[in-house]
Amino acid sequence: MSAGHAVRLLGAGDVRAIAARLGVRPTKKLGQNFVVEPGTVRQIATLAGPFAPGDVILEVGPGLGSLTLALVEAAAPVPGARVVAVEIDPVLAAELPKTIADRAPGLADRADVIPADALGVTSLEGKAPTALAANLPYNVATVLLAGWLESDPWPPWFARMALMFQREVAERIVAAPSTKAYGRLAVLAQWRTRARLAFTLKPEAFTPPPAVASAVVELTPLERPQPECRVATLSKVTAAAFGQRRKMLRQSLKPLVSDPEPLLAAVGLAPTARGETLSVHDFGRLAYALERWPVR
Repeated sequence: MSAGHAVRLLGAGDVRAIAARLGVRPTKKLGQNFVVEPGTVRQIATLAGPFAPGDVILEVGPGLGSLTLALVEAAAPVPGARVVAVEIDPVLAAELPKTIADRAPGLADRADVIPADALGVTSLEGKAPTALAANLPYNVATVLLAGWLESDPWPPWFARMALMFQREVAERIVAAPSTKAYGRLAVLAQWRTRARLAFTLKPEAFTPPPAVASAVVELTPLERPQPECRVATLSKVTAAAFGQRRKMLRQSLKPLVSDPEPLLAAVGLAPTARGETLSVHDFGRLAYALERWPVR
């Protein structure tokens, strides 16, 4: 970092003081929990990088700015790298630029705050490569991730993602076949990205402490997911296969094809198998074959 551009990250006392001054309490409705550990946000910022000149780092749900400041700190030594923070809460969105100016003097021009619903943010056209980094609001985390994973064209507008979820959701993203956590989210994530659970956090890392543990997942898009089926088809196949987990494929796939057994035979899958036992590659092969199947 350049001399004179030191960033003072928020500690637990800072977070509580700002929240008290604003009369703000994280709400269950918005799925908010504010991070109070500087080490944690630095870890997330490191996972989102390394940044290249001109990179734009999108942060969803910045809250009081704990992670925002860490991202600005990580971007500061890189020419033209900047942070775009999207915040739905108007009070927090209005306060965040002041926090950045106060705690990252000389770097305020490296961050933009957009008061908006992140569900409506699908890209930052013309500003790629872009990293996504966020302590995601728990109530919309899976919806946001599914939307990013299902985006077209692919490779996407983001180069990598470092995202915090409830630990249960994080485990679903990286789950292996034949486990309780394995499902549609795991298939989509692992077909289109290299996904790994980077680290976990205890509730005490937040204020207020949530009732569940959290975890950060790193996702790096694959240039050409294999097999090369369409993501819309894969989404339909996984939705059918996991819609009723205990059903055999010969039953669960009937909404997609009137007689699934010949289709399953064509890709070498047993009609008595259940979706939870199929690998990500199996689902891709099944979606690829369905796209070319003559009878529906």
